[in-house]
Amino acid sequence: MNSRGQGSDRLAQTEWWRGAAIYQIYPRSFQDTNGDGIGDLPGITAHLPYIADLGVDAIWISPFFTSPMMDFGYDVSDYRGVDPLFGTLADFDQLVAEAHRLGLKVLIDQVLSHSSDQHAWFRESHLDRENPKADWYVWADARLDGTPPNNWLSVFGGSAWTWDPRRRQYYLHNFLASQPDLNFHHKPVQDQLLEECRFWLERGVDGFRFDACNFHFHDQRLRNNPTAGVGAQDVSTVRPGNPYGLQIHKYDKSQKENLGFLKRLRKLMDAYGAVSVGEIGDEDSLATMAQYTADGDKLQMAYGFSLLTDEFSASRIRGVLEAFEKRIKPVGGWGCWSFSNHDCVRVVSRWGQGGEGPEFAKVLLAVLASLRGSFCIYQGEELGLTEAVVPFDRLIDPYGIAFWPDFKGRDGCRTPLPWTSEAPRGGFSTVEPWLPMAAEHLPKSVAAQVKDKASVLSFYRTFLGWRKEQNVLREGSLRFLKSDEQVLAIRRELNGERIIAVFNLGPDARDFMLPMGTRTLRGHGLQEIEPEGRTLHLPPWGGYFGSIR
Repeated sequence: MNSRGQGSDRLAQTEWWRGAAIYQIYPRSFQDTNGDGIGDLPGITAHLPYIADLGVDAIWISPFFTSPMMDFGYDVSDYRGVDPLFGTLADFDQLVAEAHRLGLKVLIDQVLSHSSDQHAWFRESHLDRENPKADWYVWADARLDGTPPNNWLSVFGGSAWTWDPRRRQYYLHNFLASQPDLNFHHKPVQDQLLEECRFWLERGVDGFRFDACNFHFHDQRLRNNPTAGVGAQDVSTVRPGNPYGLQIHKYDKSQKENLGFLKRLRKLMDAYGAVSVGEIGDEDSLATMAQYTADGDKLQMAYGFSLLTDEFSASRIRGVLEAFEKRIKPVGGWGCWSFSNHDCVRVVSRWGQGGEGPEFAKVLLAVLASLRGSFCIYQGEELGLTEAVVPFDRLIDPYGIAFWPDFKGRDGCRTPLPWTSEAPRGGFSTVEPWLPMAAEHLPKSVAAQVKDKASVLSFYRTFLGWRKEQNVLREGSLRFLKSDEQVLAIRRELNGERIIAVFNLGPDARDFMLPMGTRTLRGHGLQEIEPEGRTLHLPPWGGYFGSIR
């Protein structure tokens, strides 16, 4: 075990995370090494050199904890255990040691807002109203007519309350009924969850991605949420057709008491030199992101869903970043951006029209890495993978099954990573995987792209390596320049160094007038464009980097 506690070799307080590139690993779909069709921790360890060669700074590993897997690990039944599906604690320790040897930081998911209903805490809590864990979850009496205490809804559909006949009360679950919400108003719960985090810090992790971290607290008066309307600025955490989006979630999440807990969490992080990035699902996620990262005493980073929606345009990206920069200017917050993750349709399918080709995938990375903030790359983005088509009889995600066919769930972005082009399993496993290997992904495998200098994978390696040398892109200020509505023009500045990044986010060529004194930068891997004087001719999905004297 790689102990790193307060009394031993504490890491220096650094800000390596500012502008960092973080690679998200979904363990079930990364690499199967034991022949059960499910990816595992040794599979991650085996491919850490591949990830390091991409040029990222850290990995974020989605949950691998002991779980009944009703929500694929986001329903934890033992915060300190590795589920046998993924391996052992010894496997995890080996993974951390190898990542650190390769210069990679290790962040792991922590799901604190709720546990599995199979967790020992909940199994005790629901026995009666007097046991030692009676107040560890959110319990409430029925209304006089027997209905739930209020109108709160679950993200996954239906009421957020489920009746427990043994205790004769309802319990709150913002997600599946098998994911009861922990009661953060009860201080022993906070204390225990901090100790669960300490356990992994002692094992050498460099930080956490905190799932649904604005769901920690609820309104103790259990007031009804108002209906959506004026004020529902960005209900982007659910798909159309989900009644969850018909409410303004004023009372079931994002409560002011959470700020105090986040401060406690930050003190623990600082004691170990660790970092945190919080997931924010809120009507105005940008405001909550700013609040949760303000003043240097809560989360270091946060991300919302503003760039994980279906809407794609230069004006959309510009508007989100400008709105966030305005909110953090007085308080000093920090964003962490992503275009894909395990909860949404892969970006080349979500934002593309199907015929853009590899240049589209390349320019998306260049855009993402040019924004002010840190950023996450979801496994498979470096291959330009599209959303897989999973037939209904192979669907596993309860979210997709509940809302089929309007929403097909998250299985399409979670299919196994293709390491080779060999059908039918692409080098992922020796048996049929838990989700089918997408046949359309096989020609885009790692093996097919690694030696192709024109591939998306080769571009990722070149670009991320080049970006590491551009401190202004990691930490500099951000300003958008006036441009055609199809063009995104970004100016970054740090200590007198100025870089301009210009991207054509459309299928038609566009011109852009460069600032006086712009010198072309090379080595980034995008198609090289030489301006005519100050006029830049951008091809479809083209990008340009220049230094301004």
